Order: sequence, then structure tokens, then C-alpha cells
Amino acid sequence: MKKIIYKSLCLLIVLVIPSFQVLAQEYNNLRKTFLQAEKYVWQAQAKTYKSLYDQLHYYPLQPYLDQQRLMHNIRLSDAPEIDAFLQKYKHSPLDWPLRKKWLNYLSKHKRKVLFLEHFKANNNAKLNCTYLQYQLDKGDAESTILKQVKKWWLVGKSQDKTCDPLFKKWIAAGHLTPDLVWQRIALAADGGKHTLIPYLTKLLPPHERYLGKLWHSVRRDPANVSRLNKFPNKNNKEVQILTYGLKRLIWRAPSNALKAYENVIGAYPFTIQQRHEITAKFAIALASKNHSQAQRWMDKVPANYLSKDLVQWRLAQTLKSQDWRKIQADLESLPKELHTSSQWQYWYGRSLVENDQSVEGTTVLAKLAQTRHYYGFLASSLLSQQASLQDQPLLYTDQEKQELLANPAAKRAFELFHLERFSHARKEWNFWLSQLTKTEKLIAATIAYEKSWFDRPIFTLANQGYLDDVSMRFPMAYEEKFQHYSDKVSIDTAWAMAISRRESSFMTDAYSGAGARGLMQIMPNTAKQLERRSVSKRYLLKADNNIKLGTRYLKQLSDKYQGNRVLATASYNAGPYRVKKWLTKLDDLPADIWIENIPFKETREYVKSVLAYQQIYQYHLDEQQQSVFKELIGMQIKQP
Repeated sequence: MKKIIYKSLCLLIVLVIPSFQVLAQEYNNLRKTFLQAEKYVWQAQAKTYKSLYDQLHYYPLQPYLDQQRLMHNIRLSDAPEIDAFLQKYKHSPLDWPLRKKWLNYLSKHKRKVLFLEHFKANNNAKLNCTYLQYQLDKGDAESTILKQVKKWWLVGKSQDKTCDPLFKKWIAAGHLTPDLVWQRIALAADGGKHTLIPYLTKLLPPHERYLGKLWHSVRRDPANVSRLNKFPNKNNKEVQILTYGLKRLIWRAPSNALKAYENVIGAYPFTIQQRHEITAKFAIALASKNHSQAQRWMDKVPANYLSKDLVQWRLAQTLKSQDWRKIQADLESLPKELHTSSQWQYWYGRSLVENDQSVEGTTVLAKLAQTRHYYGFLASSLLSQQASLQDQPLLYTDQEKQELLANPAAKRAFELFHLERFSHARKEWNFWLSQLTKTEKLIAATIAYEKSWFDRPIFTLANQGYLDDVSMRFPMAYEEKFQHYSDKVSIDTAWAMAISRRESSFMTDAYSGAGARGLMQIMPNTAKQLERRSVSKRYLLKADNNIKLGTRYLKQLSDKYQGNRVLATASYNAGPYRVKKWLTKLDDLPADIWIENIPFKETREYVKSVLAYQQIYQYHLDEQQQSVFKELIGMQIKQP
């Protein structure tokens, strides 16, 4: 009987495997047909295109051909087909590119009825101004429509000239007030386009125009807060400009800012809120610059005004003293709601141990050591315990996964991912997830993980608050490539993977505003220096090339700092020049205290994350489960 079952099972396997192979081959053929059809989509009436298109009726990406065809040489006669397409794919990533182009076409040709019919809420100022203007033209109540104009006027930059006629009507109707002009000047000065300020200044009442000019001068050079003859009236708006300027000047020229503050604080009517804002900004800026007055300003910040950043710098400032009784007392004085943070528990537990309260300190640290966190790993190493990963994998049935995969958006997302059209794939993914429950989103994450789309589970699990599936949150992406290139330059593979996890979440097409590219976020200049030749951006987006260059750069930094991974990791993020500067400004410190005193928040959190991630990847790669944090305990960071 067993032999019969075994033979039947073998026969089933023989029959099933070829069927999967045939299905995969058919899908590959459809992909080739789709890519070929894209080349002819601009000749939509040609027999070649129609023949290719007709073969794709069951292929998920066929709608993208329809979208491209409709967007090419758009015409009014296409209205019925465009309307049907937009109705079918409403809110999906297929919608907006076509809708935007269609609305711009209708606006250009003054087709007001069709424009109003197809308009959907969006963030495009030009289209929204056109929409409001067409509503007015249609006869809608002016009182209702003009109330909506403020949103598009009150921004810190110039809007599209299409909005000008609408703004004129809005102003003529009496909606513009000096207070709104002042608000817009503030937006333009603080983070907006300061070149807008001269125009806005003309809209102020004559007796206030000096204020617009004053704010513009302080925006261009905050040192102007020292020229008190420019602030003759000592009114609230002058104080607002002074507050803004002082908070900027403290970062540029601390000594000048401190002197300017002493000159104005008693002479001008600053509110309590403004005083607290200035004090907090001064405390953070001076602490980050290791200024001699940092502690005095930190002590001036009221306990009920302690932000997360202020707590960080207050702690860092205290830790530098290595006066453990003072550290313990300062930690105990912090608001009770902060005592639950991992950071507070680590330093409080350590201060107790240092102050000969070992039993109490060990109890605090032992509890913390059960968490998968930078401070949890520090605590476990301090106690000579094995770090805890707290791994609880998500498990779902094939049926649950297949039911979700039936969604057209899911099919489009995964097919776009397969074609390495990652940006479009992520848009389809986000649209798909917008339709799912929390449980279904977690199932979707497991599907993406199984299909080696590693960045989606990383972000999805974080967004849904499920942090305990360690394999999905820290996938062994490109493991063989990382292993190969790390071994080639003799660095730790877990370190290289941790850097990539922190830099890009394993998105090969990741790029930053500064110009970094790929898995390990390599800057073109760094690549040029390593390769001794210029390399293209496309070159950096290839996983092999990026990992090869990233591991070589890590080796270079490791050698520069005699194998000190803390300094090398900080340099990878902030650059060697900054780390050199930090080293000269800080006294010799234990590594964990030095990390807390890294001036850049981004680099400080970066170093903590990479060390924690490295520990996790070390466990994935090393059966002996060596502790990355063991060398951190007792390490001293010394001045060069």
C-alpha cells in the first residue's frame, strides 16, 4: 500500500513540476510581449502594436499600455475613453498621471465643464486655482469659493501665475489682512523662499513695511539682531524677528548670539514662550558644540519644557563628567514619563552599578537585556549575557496569501517589481495596502518577503507596529554578494549588511538628496575616489557594483581608525572630516558615552542603529552567536 502511495506521489510531482514550468515560461513570454508592445505604443493604430496588445489581455500590466497610449498626443475626442479609464482605475497609481495631463489639456483649451467633471482633490496649486476660478465662472457663490483661496495663498513660496487672477479677486473682496501678510512673511523667512519677502513687504501697511525689510535682513544675516537701532519700537513683531534671528545665530556664531541675547532679553517684551524657545535652542546648540556655557544653559531649561532632544543633550552633557552620583541624581530628577525609555533605563542601571548599588542596577539592566535594542544589547553585554532577539515569526497559510494575491493592484505591484520598475511597484503596493486590514497588510508583507522584495516587509511591519519577526525586518538580502565582497576586503559581513539595512532598507534604487545611490548609498565622489575614474549613477544602482564599492569604503575607514567600528561607522554617515573635528573637541570617553555626545542627531542615531543591526546580522551569520557589543563595553574613544 505504501509503495502505491509513494508511486502516486512521485507521478503527481512529475505532472505538477512541468505545469509550473510551462506557466512560468508563458509568463516570461507575456513579459517579453509587454516590453515589445511598449516600444510600439506610440503607433497605437499599427497592426504590430494591436497584435502584441491582443496577446496581453490577462497580463496585469496591460492597463499601463492603455495609460501610455491615452497620454500620448492627448485629444478631446479621447474624452469618453479617458473617462472610462479614470473611473476604472480611480485613486490607483494609473489614475493621477493621466488625470493631471488631461486636466492641464482641458485647462489650456478652456473646456471648463469637462475640467470640473474630472477634477479630483490634489496638491497642485495650478490645477486647484483653475478649479476655483472655473467654479466662479460657473456662477457658484463667490463667498464660498473665495474662502478656499487662503490655503493656496498662505505659503512660503510664489505660486503658479495661473493663480494670480484668483488672488486678485480674493484680495479685492477684502480677504487679505495685514496679519495674513505677516504670516506669509514668516513662512517665507523660516524655511520658504526669502526672495518673496520684498513683494510681501509692499502689501503691509506703510508703518509696518520696515518690519518686512527687517525680517528679510535677519533672514539673510542673523547677526543683524545685534544692531538694535533697527528695532526701535520694541513691539511684538520686532520681538518675533529677534527670537527667530537669535535661534539661527546661536548655530553660526555662539559668542555673538550670547552677547546679543544679554542686550535684548531685558529690553524687549519677550513672552515666556519665546524665552523658553530661545533657552532650549541655545542649550542644544551649545551642547552640540561642546561650548563652555552649555551646562549653564541646559540647567536653565524648565523641567516641563524638556523635549526629546533636550533630554538627550542634558544627559550627554552630564555623562561627559563621568560623575556617576551626579548622573544618577540627574536621571532621577527627570519627569517620570521618561523613566520608561530604554536609554534612561540603561544609564540609570549603569549609574546604580557604578555607585555600588549592584543589586538594584543589575535588576534594571537584566530587564532591559531582554529587549532587542541598542541599549538592550549594551545591557546584556555589560552583564555578560547573551543578547535576546525576541523573534516571533509571522505565519499565514498559502490560501490566505493566494486570496490577497488575486487583487489586481497586488498583481501589478509584484509584476512591476519583477521588471525592476521599483518606483511604480511601490506606488501600486501602497495603493494595494490602502485597501487592506492590518492582518492582511501583515500577510502582504510575508508575500513580499517570500518574493525577495525585502524593503516592503521592513516598512510594512514597522508601520503596523509588528516588530518581532526578525527575519523579515532584517532579511539576508544579497547575502552571497555581501559575503563575497566583505571577505575580499576582510571586513565583517554583518557590519556591511547592517550599513545597507540602515542606509537603504535594501532598495537598490535608493537615492538621497545629497546624491548618494544604491544599497549602501555611495556618493559619486566616493565611487570616483575608490575606482579612480568617474562612474555613472546607473553603475551605482547595480547591487554588485554598490556592494563592492561600499565594502571597500568601509575597509578604508576601518583602517583609518585602526579597526574602531564606532568611528568608522560614524564616518560613513557624517564623513571623516566631521569625526576628526568631534574627536578633537571631546575628551577621552568610554565608547557608549562618546556615542551619546555625537553632535549630529542623525549620526548619533545612525551609529546606534548600525551597531544593533550588526548584532542581529551577526546572529544570522554566526552559529556561535558572538556579541558585537562585547568590544564596546570598556572601549575608550581617545583624542588623536
